[in-house]
Amino acid sequence: MIDRHESTKARNKIRTTHSSCFRVFVAILLALGLKPQLAAAQMVDGPASAGFKRESGTPSSQVPEALRGIGFDQRLDEQLPLDTPLRDEQGRAVQLGEYFGRRPVVLVFAYYDCPMLCTLAINGLSSALNVLSLEPGADFEIVTVSIDPRDTPAAAAAKKAVYLERYKRTGAAAGWHFLTGDQPSIDRLTRAAGFRYAWDPETKQFAHPTGIIVLTPDGRMARYLFGIEYGPRDLRLAIVEASDGTVGSPVDALLLYCYHYDPMTGRYGVAIMRAMRIAGAATVLALGGFIVVMLRREQFAKSLNHQITKSLNH
Repeated sequence: MIDRHESTKARNKIRTTHSSCFRVFVAILLALGLKPQLAAAQMVDGPASAGFKRESGTPSSQVPEALRGIGFDQRLDEQLPLDTPLRDEQGRAVQLGEYFGRRPVVLVFAYYDCPMLCTLAINGLSSALNVLSLEPGADFEIVTVSIDPRDTPAAAAAKKAVYLERYKRTGAAAGWHFLTGDQPSIDRLTRAAGFRYAWDPETKQFAHPTGIIVLTPDGRMARYLFGIEYGPRDLRLAIVEASDGTVGSPVDALLLYCYHYDPMTGRYGVAIMRAMRIAGAATVLALGGFIVVMLRREQFAKSLNHQITKSLNH
């Protein structure tokens, strides 16, 4: 036999817990009423260009002359001239547009006997690509264009063979293209893409920025990623975003909501307010579920108490 006093204490405890949960639930709802201007403050506008950056306090006269004019002018959402004539690694005459139309394109400007930076940049790209689950030739294309008109299709084929040894993914041979062209074609493409470089007669090398450009299937510049190493997350998000949702998974769509592209750094950073909203919504759902459970327990306790009362009355 259950004591009536113990039954009353149990009911009061359940009501107290239910009331506390409800107050927390309401507080969370009120906290989610964030001011929209705070979200706007999280969006950082980047500069129109990104190139060589000297150490703070270094006068411009001490910067090597060849480096003063190089960099990237970000032409976001501008069109690349897809009718530009080039040659592929087999010596076949092609137009750039042959590699566009269906998938996003990762574009790299380099030259094939570059002793250092080009090699490091393409090494960084192949390392990031190896981490991605996206497949070359199916989810995206990779196009490397030489900025040296002296480069030949044979040099392009040799460079491609080197990187296919590093990037042994199914479809890589058909999805990664190494192209060469004459000076007018190179000038046309680099100007359109905002890629500023220069020939240094002292070192007999090209001075150029390092980075990659991710383009939409129709040839518009979507994202610039700078440096010689590229975060696999940044590269994946750039490809997914350039594809306008045709590549990637629902998880990628959620990540793109929580991360935004910063033109200043060429990387994706956390959109704080969006992440907070998702976390807050998840908290509300969790609390809502907890309250539903507590309500059901209270109903069960009432039913049990009713049965006990009936039993005691009999």
